[in-house]
Amino acid sequence: MRYAPLLYLSQSMIALSAGIVAVKADGAAAAAGADEPASASYSTVEAPVTSTSPYNPQCTWDGVQTLDQVFWTPKESYTYQKYDGPVVSPGEIDADILAMVQSLTLEEKIGQMTQIQVGNIADCNGNINVTAVEWFIDTWKVGSFLESPGNHGGKYSWYSPKEFADFTDAIQKIALSKGSKIPMIWGLDSVRGANYVKGGTMFPSGTGTAATFNPVFAHEAGRIGAKDSRAAGAHWAFGPILDLAVNKIWSRTYENFGEDPYLSSRMAYESVRGYQGDYKNDRTRMAASIKHFIAYGNPFDGSDRGDRRIAPHDLLEYYLPPFQAAVDAGAATVMEAYSAINQEAVALSEYYLKRLLRDQMGFKGTMVTDWAEVNNQALMYFTAKDVKEANSLALDQTSIDMMMVPYDETFSKAAIELVNEGVIPMSRIDESTARILQLKKDLGLFEQPYADRSLAETVGSPQDVEAARNAVRESVTLLQNNNKALPLSTNENVLFVGPTINTTRFMGGGWNFHWQGPTDAEGDAAYQGFGDTILKGIEQILGKTPEYYLGTDIHGENYTDVKSILKAVKKADKIVVGLGEHSYAEEVGNIFNMTLPVKQLDLVRQIAAATDKPIVVVLVEGRPRGLQEIPELVDAIVDAYLPGAYGGLPVAEVLYGKTNPSGRLPISYPANEATTSDTIWQPAYMSYKPRWAFGYGLGYSDISYTNVTLSSDTLTFGAPITASVTVTNHGPYPQKEPVMLFTHQQYRHIYVPELYRLRNFQKVDLAVGESKTVTFSLSAEELAFWDKKLQKRIEPAPVNVVINPFTVANITAVVDLQGDTGHIVAQG
Repeated sequence: MRYAPLLYLSQSMIALSAGIVAVKADGAAAAAGADEPASASYSTVEAPVTSTSPYNPQCTWDGVQTLDQVFWTPKESYTYQKYDGPVVSPGEIDADILAMVQSLTLEEKIGQMTQIQVGNIADCNGNINVTAVEWFIDTWKVGSFLESPGNHGGKYSWYSPKEFADFTDAIQKIALSKGSKIPMIWGLDSVRGANYVKGGTMFPSGTGTAATFNPVFAHEAGRIGAKDSRAAGAHWAFGPILDLAVNKIWSRTYENFGEDPYLSSRMAYESVRGYQGDYKNDRTRMAASIKHFIAYGNPFDGSDRGDRRIAPHDLLEYYLPPFQAAVDAGAATVMEAYSAINQEAVALSEYYLKRLLRDQMGFKGTMVTDWAEVNNQALMYFTAKDVKEANSLALDQTSIDMMMVPYDETFSKAAIELVNEGVIPMSRIDESTARILQLKKDLGLFEQPYADRSLAETVGSPQDVEAARNAVRESVTLLQNNNKALPLSTNENVLFVGPTINTTRFMGGGWNFHWQGPTDAEGDAAYQGFGDTILKGIEQILGKTPEYYLGTDIHGENYTDVKSILKAVKKADKIVVGLGEHSYAEEVGNIFNMTLPVKQLDLVRQIAAATDKPIVVVLVEGRPRGLQEIPELVDAIVDAYLPGAYGGLPVAEVLYGKTNPSGRLPISYPANEATTSDTIWQPAYMSYKPRWAFGYGLGYSDISYTNVTLSSDTLTFGAPITASVTVTNHGPYPQKEPVMLFTHQQYRHIYVPELYRLRNFQKVDLAVGESKTVTFSLSAEELAFWDKKLQKRIEPAPVNVVINPFTVANITAVVDLQGDTGHIVAQG
């Protein structure tokens, strides 16, 4: 999703055409929970928001956002509805919803299919422009809004649950009294926690969460993010993000669960379960929107929105599984992807958005476009002659339900004309309207459309913060530890240097506070205490402030304190240097050189030249940046990914051995630009020489593996086997050990086998001296592959069953895969 740089352009146009008089939503909302349930008409809920009051419409605000001054003491802990029951999925449309659809006018139906961004309903003083809201709702019957006012012209930079709920509830009140009188649904990019809600607990980025090899953290990020978002009056999360991070130069690498189809699928399933749970009954949960469908993560040139050149059978084999896992987990909604695959625009594709998604995958929920993507078929991609034709093609060719327009009434006008002209049948409009209204019903909006104010006291709960910190503790990945430079000792004199050691905002990256993270002017102060830094974590462990120097800014443009650093190096026992990236999202993060800023690397070179003491590098980065010769100059390297606002203490704990690192790379860390698209599942004959391989990572303990034992030396359809391995921790620390099962087919007729395919994993806790046997199931069906005819089948051949390749384990056994090549497992 992307945002317009001119926040007020659309608002100004609306004001001119509608004669807007600005009014402020001043009234505070009452406690959550309407006293009386909604009537059967779905339009008579008593609003808990007081009436708005007019004020001087003159623009007096300078446009500089201020800090929301609402503070609260989060509850230490809370209880919640744990749901381990059957998957709750979108299904058939209820009879009352079908009847409701038939009662609506064409304009009302089209309005339900329209989504408008919040900047269009904010006035020039950063408040709600009620007249603009009424114009969208009463004139155009708009049924959905999205985004945070903190990103689009709101007076606060980060809205507290109360202020955010005041905003959404005021708009909801208008929706229930104007236009169709149907509750609106609010969408929000709560992608790793409620990152746009003040105090919302932020988890590590997608790659960081995947590095845990523990799907429980994907579940917790979804659950907690849903709760905190519902406190703000949002109902619909635009996450999880399931694009495979194939081309690592891509600016959205960090948002996803890595490069591997199986790892991403496991994380996707639990993430959806976390967001949604029993979402048709539990009002602390949200509708998830799995995105971006499909294959967005392998742009040909590495730039955001770049064309993806992917063979159809490769798309089914590698890119589809995470989305299928999310659909199987009950995902309520899907967001289609930007741009094109093999030059076919995804937003206009009958194959991708109807035959594949609906018919083959069995998805029955609501589909929304990404930001302005249909109109952009005419305005950006040259796939339609004008906006009207773009909307005509989208409605005719695909099963898109809601247009994230998101600026104006262009879709509404076009769609109404297209139906009245007989180009688009009313049945097509009814189909989408029904799915949208069913979604609203499933989320309980017809019963209680307003924010649950009681949830606000749980936002930022220490219980949630500890869950996020536990995710970081299991994600931090030790990539190098020569001469046992780590862990540090509290008795050592350690010098800390670098732009990522004393920062909260750069631990969060993009989609953190703002779309692009806090601005330079806002800095860390914007978090108002909801976060920490690595330096603060170190202070907590040591009980004192260590010696620290910035060295260089995050962009590597200016040196700071270098003379002091080189002097301090002489008396230090060890030096820790924090390197990394500034915050970015989408096209703002496009780069054409993987290497970290030169002055960051030069800072390490100068330190290495000035001392022979151990040097440790801590990477805080959204994608795996190039390090040149730095690994040869330093002793230890730790990858913290983007650990989030509360990542400082866990990273410090790893450095000092309070936590034994157990993260493993969810991507292949490139050695150079030529290897940015290397993956563990690339063709076996190709050179695979990343800096560090997928699944790689070290701990502080000595771990050994026995040989893998197979329950049978043959593998056939319908007769899965087991593979077992015993893992022992020889100490000196307790260890959480990710055990991974891979396969490599020794040969495959016509179709080149992959280097490796991850088939299963399990993370085990091992006390010092403890051994555990880990057993995996493996079936012939798992080894089936998609061919060019879009048939999924096997090729009989010996298959290597491998435990943790590219680590000290690297244990292999061989099973004979048998079966009929004509046995079709699935048909595309």
